[in-house]
Amino acid sequence: MNDEIMITVGTRFYSFDGRILEIFGGDPIRFHIRNMYVHVTGPDRKGKRVVEIGHGRPDLRGACHIWRYTAAEWEQAHGLAALLEAVQAAIDSTLGHRTV
Repeated sequence: MNDEIMITVGTRFYSFDGRILEIFGGDPIRFHIRNMYVHVTGPDRKGKRVVEIGHGRPDLRGACHIWRYTAAEWEQAHGLAALLEAVQAAIDSTLGHRTV
């Protein structure tokens, strides 16, 4: 990935350069693709989604951050789904290169 993805969702600003995901708004958070996971659930029957981004791996979790979106908020979060897909693709590309 050569292009940085930058989006704003509500009061948060997301920046992803292919290796580092940074989230600003409140306390800044920084994740590296070799030591993070992304998990998105939903939509449930009311259209709600939950986004969990954490340090570590899904099987050995560290600190995680959870955001909940109503159906309307998710619809207004232009680019968030694409950003999360790009982050997941970058994580997946490192699976063979991770150290345990």
